[in-house]
Amino acid sequence: MQRDCLTTSEINNQKELERMKRGVFICIEGLDKSGKTTHSALLVKALCRRGYDAIYTAEPSDGKIGRFIREYILNRKERVSAMVEALLFAADRTEHTENFIKPNLERGKIIVSDRYLFSSLAYQGAAGLDIDWIREVNKAAIKPDIAIFIDVPIEVVLQRFHDKRSIMECEETQEKVREIYMKMARDGDLIIVDGKGPVEETARSIEMLVLKKIKDLEGSYKIGN
Repeated sequence: MQRDCLTTSEINNQKELERMKRGVFICIEGLDKSGKTTHSALLVKALCRRGYDAIYTAEPSDGKIGRFIREYILNRKERVSAMVEALLFAADRTEHTENFIKPNLERGKIIVSDRYLFSSLAYQGAAGLDIDWIREVNKAAIKPDIAIFIDVPIEVVLQRFHDKRSIMECEETQEKVREIYMKMARDGDLIIVDGKGPVEETARSIEMLVLKKIKDLEGSYKIGN
C-alpha cells in the first residue's frame, strides 16, 4: 500500500541528511586597494590545497547587473545618487545570491566572496543612506558563516591608488567607509585582520581564522570536500 505522507521520524531523518552536508560562505571585505581581492584568491588556493572544494566569487558580480555597475556606475566621472547605487547593488546581490551562492552552498562548496552586503552598508552608508534601509533592500542577502575585514591605514590605501581612480577612491569617502566598517566590527559582524604587514602574514591570519570556523562548523554538519 502506497503512503501519501512521510512519518515524523522520516521527515526528521531527511532534515538531518540535508543538514549533514552544506557549504560554507566566507566574505572578505576592505577598503579599495586593501588587498581583499588578492587575499580572497589566496584563501581559495589555500583551502583547495587542504582538500576543500573552494571557489571564488566577487561583487559586483559577473551577471548583467554587475557588469552594468562596473561599466556605467563605478567608472563615471560623477557619482550617481547613493540610492541608485544601493538599489543596483542590491539587485545584483539578489541575483548573485539566488543564482550562484545558494546553489553552490547546496552543493557543499566553500564560497569566498570578494565583497558582499557589508560593502553596501559601508559605501552607501558613508554616502548618507540609512543603514537600516540598506539592510531592508538587501533582505535577499544571506548571512555569511564568517566575514573578515582587512584593515589597512587610509594613508597606505591612498598610496596604492593609480591616476585613474573609481568614483569611490577618494580620501574622504575611504575615511567614512572605514568608520562604518570598524563599527560593524565592534558590533561583531566582522572580524578585523591587520592588512598592513607582509602579504604572507595577512594571508596566514585569514587562513587560520577560516580554518577554525570550518572546524567549528564541522562539529555541526559535514562540510563538502
